Amino acid sequence: ITPTRELANQVSDELFLYGKNSNVRTVTIYGGRSYTRQVDLVRRGAQIVVATPGRLLDMLSKKMIKDFNPAMVILDEADEMLDMGFLDDINEIFDYLPTERQTLLFSATMPPPIKKLADRILKNPQFVAITREETTNTNITQNYYVIDEKERDDAMIRLLDADETNKTVVFCRMKREVDRVSNVLSAAGYSAKGLHGDMEQDQREAVIKGFKGAGVDILVATDVAARCLHINDVSHVINYHIPFDSESYVHRIGRTGRAGNKGVAITLVTPHEFKELQRIKSKIGTTMEHCYIPTKGQVIQNRLGSLADEIIKQKVFDEAQQIVAAIGDSFDHETALYKVISVLLRKEPINGPETIGLNEEKLAKVLARMESRGNSGGGRGGYRGNRNRSGGNRSGGGGGYRGNRDGGSRSGGGNRGRSGGNRDGGGSRERY
Repeated sequence: ITPTRELANQVSDELFLYGKNSNVRTVTIYGGRSYTRQVDLVRRGAQIVVATPGRLLDMLSKKMIKDFNPAMVILDEADEMLDMGFLDDINEIFDYLPTERQTLLFSATMPPPIKKLADRILKNPQFVAITREETTNTNITQNYYVIDEKERDDAMIRLLDADETNKTVVFCRMKREVDRVSNVLSAAGYSAKGLHGDMEQDQREAVIKGFKGAGVDILVATDVAARCLHINDVSHVINYHIPFDSESYVHRIGRTGRAGNKGVAITLVTPHEFKELQRIKSKIGTTMEHCYIPTKGQVIQNRLGSLADEIIKQKVFDEAQQIVAAIGDSFDHETALYKVISVLLRKEPINGPETIGLNEEKLAKVLARMESRGNSGGGRGGYRGNRNRSGGNRSGGGGGYRGNRDGGSRSGGGNRGRSGGNRDGGGSRERY
């Protein structure tokens, strides 16, 4: 049982890979498609059913699946179920399941309602926690940039222009912001698509497929929509706005630096957001390096070096000789080379103003004012950025329960990523 359609599909895909040589049949069911087809797939003898809560409860309560007696029940992302309002559905689902079963409950956090659920559905459970030290990902470089509010778009684009990125995820707080930011990036020449819960299921699947392949380079998403994604070649994560809490920050930056790869996590903040940044840093025990956004001139200089290396390594095509012959009568070879390089540079313009963000002098004044206010008011004081670079924290501590096999239950702690989604969108799949 998974909270969203995207996570259900992802789990089903992995189970298919593991079981395809063992003749294990996996069926994925979620809302939005014909009940008849889904019921037929289950009745034909599926060994594994991957389901979202809403559709599974509908099928069980309407007695559409007879003799449904799973020997093992796995409840994944239990705290996400709570956040999305599925807790009552989950409790009711277990009323239809056999008491003699093995149950596994996975949850990144263990709030009181989840502990209460665990006490109800698990027998003699044992709590298993993954500590923060065990989950710290040192492959993620974490940087933050101080900007004015009106500079967010320019800052995001400049950082993308300045660095060599592979796949990038940009996190926004609201769905309407996702649509706007993805349009801004597309207008700037980037292959960007948005992902949020108000999109139709077919649209969402097309976006995810494009991002996993070569069709989409930048995914702009809300926290809920992107937590189901596990793509190993994401090189950068950009927090367009700082997240509301430390757990969201951990989940966001965990989209990069996967499978042993290096990753970069970028956070854009205004001076008014320093307290939120400080709170996240202290809660998850990580450090971020304060950096300045490159100027246009710095980006151009970096590109010149990369372009020179590319030209040196480039194999000469026969067509290039034809161009040299065509322009040879008008220019000497040195001038022709200058013109060709200028054409290449013109095709990749640097967008935005020359400088973006608070410079060192202005930032120092802002920090001094904040510190002065804090000291005079007996408050927490100002916030000072540091220059230390440190890896991120992929999972701010997972937890779970593990019980026994004989009519009992078990669960492991963990945090595999979460996703948002509508309760009843999507369809069904059968895997062999």
